[in-house]
Amino acid sequence: YVIDLNGNVNKGRPIERQGAHVRGFNKDSIGVCYVGGVDANLKAKDTRNEAQRASLSYFICYLMDKYPGSTLHGHNEFSSKACPSFDVQTEYKDIIEYYKK
Repeated sequence: YVIDLNGNVNKGRPIERQGAHVRGFNKDSIGVCYVGGVDANLKAKDTRNEAQRASLSYFICYLMDKYPGSTLHGHNEFSSKACPSFDVQTEYKDIIEYYKK
């Protein structure tokens, strides 16, 4: 899934098909990204706007509801990538804690 600049959630591959978002972890995961993530010099930077932040929070909750027992991670937790240009564990701590119950 891709969150565009207007906060729209756009579908990528069908959910039934294995993604190609995190090598070695694609089989049992869902990739969600947002448009942006870099500054004018292509350096990692959290460029999410309010619409993207709201949509991403909502969509994360939607997926966590749909797939009980799921965990939430940033790409940078599995590889030496900078994306998503913020710390998922800190940013979504409340959501992660809520769904641990």
